[in-house]
Amino acid sequence: MARKKLEVAPEIEAHDPRKTLSLVGHQAALATASRAIRAGRPPQGWLISGPPGVGKATFAFRIARYLLAFGATDRGAEDLSVPENDPASVQVSAGGHPGLLVLQRGINASTGKPMTVLGVEEIRKLAGFFGMTSGAGGWRIAIVDTADDMNPQAANALLKALEEPPARAMLMLLSNAPGQLLPTIRSRCQRLDLRPLSDAQLEKELTARLPDLGAKERATLVKASGGSIGAALTLAEDDGLALAEEAERLVDRASSPDLGATLALADKLSRMTDGTDRFGTFLIEALTNRIRLRAMEGGGGLDRWTALLEKLNRSFLRTGALHLDPRQTILSADKAISDTARRARL
Repeated sequence: MARKKLEVAPEIEAHDPRKTLSLVGHQAALATASRAIRAGRPPQGWLISGPPGVGKATFAFRIARYLLAFGATDRGAEDLSVPENDPASVQVSAGGHPGLLVLQRGINASTGKPMTVLGVEEIRKLAGFFGMTSGAGGWRIAIVDTADDMNPQAANALLKALEEPPARAMLMLLSNAPGQLLPTIRSRCQRLDLRPLSDAQLEKELTARLPDLGAKERATLVKASGGSIGAALTLAEDDGLALAEEAERLVDRASSPDLGATLALADKLSRMTDGTDRFGTFLIEALTNRIRLRAMEGGGGLDRWTALLEKLNRSFLRTGALHLDPRQTILSADKAISDTARRARL
């Protein structure tokens, strides 16, 4: 893999879910959403789940654009597409539609880094937003990206919003690990599961987005990204694939950890810009792929591994936000994986 950043095809803008009008895959989930919306019976809460980078935000913004443009009617296209020049599309792309609220982890004013959790202050914005009078019979739509980031206080505030939804309002929760959400939240939302893309779909998308990528490199990305276009594009940047391979090796040696190799990896990451953050993403992706494969094979005893995913995710987020020593984060992650491997073999 070349170390320089690969050039993206000029006709394909750098991925921004607000501006992405095309949807790759997810036809079953799209058909479910389309039937409900166009029949005038959409749920007031949708839980959109799937692995990181699979397209959950792109999917949510597609639904939002349609509702803001056409409401819960069949006046728009069956695939919920909205023309780029439609006023709703223009406003959503610019981040200025008054009927759309996006809630994410805020920025720590002292560090300039994202907060480690999505706090209650953000979620409480829902009350004022849903309490507004919608203009001309329009819709109010809120997207929580991701619901996994909420702390307990935020989760309870969100539950209240789900219990008292106003008319012509929709709350969409994006989640990488829906099993970690409160059962009462899950029960009040209709589930839309986005599955990993097929190898053929992913290869076609990479061919369009990264035209200077060789066939061998493209095949490696397809194999390493777990059906996620977001993960594949991240891997293609700089040392991404090398870091992903390091993450795979750390998981491979879970049953017999190599302290020397882990120390060398930690030192390497400490010298790289955003190396620890990116490695954390790949490590969680590597574990997620193996857990998913184990589940598909009917294997049991995965509770400990899914709990580990949440622990690792928060650990890497905290390291980035608080500028903690990346060496300790990597060593702690290695130990946590090894301990879990002894208790619940993957």
